[in-house]
Amino acid sequence: MKLTLIGGGGVRAPLFVASALRRAERSGLAEICLHDVDQSKLEIFGGLAREIALRMQSPVRISATVTAEKALEGARYVVTTVRPGGEDGRVKDERIALSHGVLGQETTGPGGFAMALRSIPVITEYAQLLKEVSPDAWLFNFTNPAGLVAQALSDAGFDRVVGICDGANAAQEAVAQKLGVAVRDVQTEVFGLNHLSFTRSAVVGGQEVLQGLLDDDAFLAETAQRIFDPAIIRRHRLWLNEYLYYFYYAEKALGDIQADARTRGEEVRDLNRTLIAELSDIGVERDADAALAAYFAYEQRREATYMHYARPEAPSMEDADRAIRAVSAHAADGVGEGYAGVALNIIDAMESGAECHIGLNVRNGEAIDGLRPDDVVEVSCVVGRDGIKAKKIGAMPEAQAQLVHNIKRYERLAVRAIAERRKDLAVEALVAHPLVLSYSRAEPLVEQYITAHQPFAGEWR
Repeated sequence: MKLTLIGGGGVRAPLFVASALRRAERSGLAEICLHDVDQSKLEIFGGLAREIALRMQSPVRISATVTAEKALEGARYVVTTVRPGGEDGRVKDERIALSHGVLGQETTGPGGFAMALRSIPVITEYAQLLKEVSPDAWLFNFTNPAGLVAQALSDAGFDRVVGICDGANAAQEAVAQKLGVAVRDVQTEVFGLNHLSFTRSAVVGGQEVLQGLLDDDAFLAETAQRIFDPAIIRRHRLWLNEYLYYFYYAEKALGDIQADARTRGEEVRDLNRTLIAELSDIGVERDADAALAAYFAYEQRREATYMHYARPEAPSMEDADRAIRAVSAHAADGVGEGYAGVALNIIDAMESGAECHIGLNVRNGEAIDGLRPDDVVEVSCVVGRDGIKAKKIGAMPEAQAQLVHNIKRYERLAVRAIAERRKDLAVEALVAHPLVLSYSRAEPLVEQYITAHQPFAGEWR
C-alpha cells in the first residue's frame, strides 16, 4: 500500500513518517511518498524522514519527488498538508486583519478566508489530478482552513475526500489519558464545524464519563480546557474546541495578539528559518544525531509556545529555548501524533476492518439537524472497511446552534466567492462572520487580501 504526503517538505513531515512507520505492519504500508514543490526543503526533511526509518529498522520505502503525478500515481491514500504562499503569506493574513482591528489568525475569521484564497485552488488541483491517476484513492485534507477546503472539494464533486483535524478528537484523547484506557475505547459525540466544534458525551465501557469530568477542576487544568473559565465550561456542559477561545474571549484574544511584538505567523516563520538554516549547516548525511536533536528541539519549542497568550503557564520563547537545550533525538518517542494520528486511524480501520470512532469533516447528510445534507460538518464518524459514516447527532443546543449556523453561512458564501472570484460574495461572507460583522471592515479586507495574494487569487470581479 502506498501512502502519499503532499507537503512532504514541511517541518512536520518526519513526525508523520514516524507515526506511519509505527503502524506499518497492521496497515500493510509498503511506501511513503513525500511530495513538495520546494526541492531544498524536500531534501532536508525527506532526509530526516529516511534517517528515522533507518533507525526504526523499517522495511517501508521512503520516496520523495517534486512531480505531483508521480507522487499520486498508485497511491491508495493521500494526505494534503501544504501552505500556499508560505509563512510570509500567513504573516500578511494576520497583519492585514490586525490593521483593521479584527482577529489575525490563520483559520478563524478573515485570516482563514485569506488562507482559503490560496489553499482551495491548490488542493482542488491535487484532487483533480488524483482522480485522474488514482481514482479509487482517498484524500485526507489537513490544509487549513480545513473546513472550508473540505467544503470546496465536496461542492466540486470529489466524493472520496475527508477533512481531518486533531482538534476534533481532543476530548476523546484527554478522556482516554485521564482514565488510562486506549483512545479506541472512548466513543465521543462531536458536533459543529472545523475549529468550531463541541463534544457533549464520552462513553467508556457503556458509561457516559465526560459530564463528571467537566466538574473535575484537575481534569480541566491538565487539558486544552484550561484556557476557558471552568464556570463557562460547566454552563455549556460541553467540551469546547480550543478555537472557541477566539469567540468567547474575542476582545481579550485580539488585545493580547496586538500586544505581542510578533504575530504567531512571524514567530513560526522565524522558527522555521532558523531550523532550516541549522539543518542545512549540520547536514543530515554528515551528522544525523545532531540534525535529529535540532529537529526535535524545534518541535518542542513550537508546541510549548502554541496559543501562549491564552495560557498563563505557557513559557516565553526564551524560556522554551532554555528548556530544550538538552533535548536529544530520543524525544521522538514522546511526541504526539496530531493530524497524522487522525489520518492513520482512518487508514488502519479501512485496511483492517477494525471499527474506529473518530471526529471528521464530512458531508452532514442527516447527522446534525438544521444543517443541509451537503454541508461539510465536524462530526463523530464510524470508520471501517466499508468507508465512513457520520453518526446521528440530532439537534444542537440552541446557543451552539446559533454560532454554528452563523459560521456555516460564512463558509458557504466564502466557498462560492472563491469559486466564482466574486468580491461581492466575499464581502458578504466576512460581514456574516461574527468576528467582522461590518461592511466598513469587510470591504477593505477583501480588497487587500486579493491584492496581497494575487498570484494565487487571480483576477476577481
